[in-house]
Amino acid sequence: MLKIIVGNKAYSSWSLRGWLAVRQSGLPYEELVVPMYDEAWPQRRMQPDLAVSNGKIPTLWDGDIAVWDSLAIVDYLNDLTGNRLFWPQDKAARALARSIAAEMHSGYVPLRKACSMNVRQVFPAQAPSEAVQENLSRITALWEQARGRFGAGGPWLFGDFGAADIMFAPVVFRIHGYSLPVEGVAKDYVDAMLTHPWMVEWVEGAKGESWVLDQYEHGPEYG
Repeated sequence: MLKIIVGNKAYSSWSLRGWLAVRQSGLPYEELVVPMYDEAWPQRRMQPDLAVSNGKIPTLWDGDIAVWDSLAIVDYLNDLTGNRLFWPQDKAARALARSIAAEMHSGYVPLRKACSMNVRQVFPAQAPSEAVQENLSRITALWEQARGRFGAGGPWLFGDFGAADIMFAPVVFRIHGYSLPVEGVAKDYVDAMLTHPWMVEWVEGAKGESWVLDQYEHGPEYG
């Protein structure tokens, strides 16, 4: 059975991606939620099940095989499930899906820094900084491109829910939680993602956590 180790569901965007990937696989799994960044974290991250990844969350175990980093977890589970559940089968769609997922994986630093994920909060709207707005405009343009070219078969970026949706899931929570301005196709996509059963389940799990990290319990830090 798979074992997915995730951090605080309220705050850990990378954990959300790994967890959604496991859910998407449809394979049986065990879930372990560990609190991050408390006083015990330096010791906890060096325990055997996390030391292999140097304490990176999420970490996926498949027997004695460890996989960490959310995009690596997506690709491992894609291989494990016969290359049929995560990426579009059409070559052009798959190329775009992989490209935007990789761009999400490595980019949008201003948005990430200014708007830390906190799925238990909805902060009052503030005008985003120029850098955050540039990130947001790029993201929504990619969503519109994917939906316009390949998303007609369903509500998700490429019709069926898949890896690209998984990679952008934390952005959806950031847009919602910081009341960032989106409209049209992007707003419809955010609304659909927020009501996806797995996203709802993640939020409910976060609400049941007792851990509070003060650094994430504030509004945006627009410089």
